[in-house]
Amino acid sequence: MNKLTKVKTVLVLAGPTAVGKTAISLEVAKQLSADIISADSRQCYQGMSIGTAMPTAIELQQVRHFFVNEFPVTKSITASDFESYALQKLDEIFISSNFAVVCGGTGLYIKALTEGLDEMPKVDKIISHRVNESYEKYGLAWLQEMIKNEDPIFYEKGEIANPARLLRALSFKRSTGQSILNYHTGKKKNRPFRIVKVALNLPRNILYDRINLRVDAMMEAGLLDEVKSLLPYRQLKNLQTVGYTELFDFLDKKCSLNEAVAMIKQHSRNYAKRQLTWFRKYPEYTWLDARVPNIANEIIGLLS
Repeated sequence: MNKLTKVKTVLVLAGPTAVGKTAISLEVAKQLSADIISADSRQCYQGMSIGTAMPTAIELQQVRHFFVNEFPVTKSITASDFESYALQKLDEIFISSNFAVVCGGTGLYIKALTEGLDEMPKVDKIISHRVNESYEKYGLAWLQEMIKNEDPIFYEKGEIANPARLLRALSFKRSTGQSILNYHTGKKKNRPFRIVKVALNLPRNILYDRINLRVDAMMEAGLLDEVKSLLPYRQLKNLQTVGYTELFDFLDKKCSLNEAVAMIKQHSRNYAKRQLTWFRKYPEYTWLDARVPNIANEIIGLLS
């Protein structure tokens, strides 16, 4: 560790939902005397603490966190916004520390911070609003059909089961006339700090059991009341996410509460699978079983 005291280092802890990233990142950050920047595209919003498994008040007191419970749900935050935000916070953190932990499961946000994003034209806000309204009315099947017809490049290569990605792709295509994938050059930006990437995983059956138990715990903690409090904002893209859309359907009497909870579990498992697929595309990640004894020490050992 002494050899690293002058090396500014960002430690990325990634992995699927419910794998245990929060608890492990806290232990690592405490040992490194480091702050944590969340790389979760939903934990940054106020009023969504239960459904996003936001760190608890006690956890937030143990280690300073950034990009957690920070913005109103009405504010639209993009991966590009996160890139700028996180780079600024790292400048501040590195004044007094040589380490920062970036913890989360939003792969695009981690990519934005560590590699940068391609410059691309802006999306017309009116078009984006109309696309979101249509999605709210007609659902995922409509969105997939529009992408298939209007942007076959994205339909073939993109994440067609991810509503947020589809909304962005369709809005971009209708705004610019081009596929958003045409702007994905893969050219990496240089960063003035070292980056060490770790991905956590568990055997599938254990991970899925943890997801199911977490959803039950969220319901017991008051997720339904949280969703009710967000009803006036349900049309926002920020709320087109697992744990919220299913309970909106229940409140619309489209399904029973038990059916909604079952769908949250299913969609959470699907999301975990997509997260694993994303992170496995990047060979620079060191994969660790989240059950490894003294895993914090093992992760810190990767920094030497």
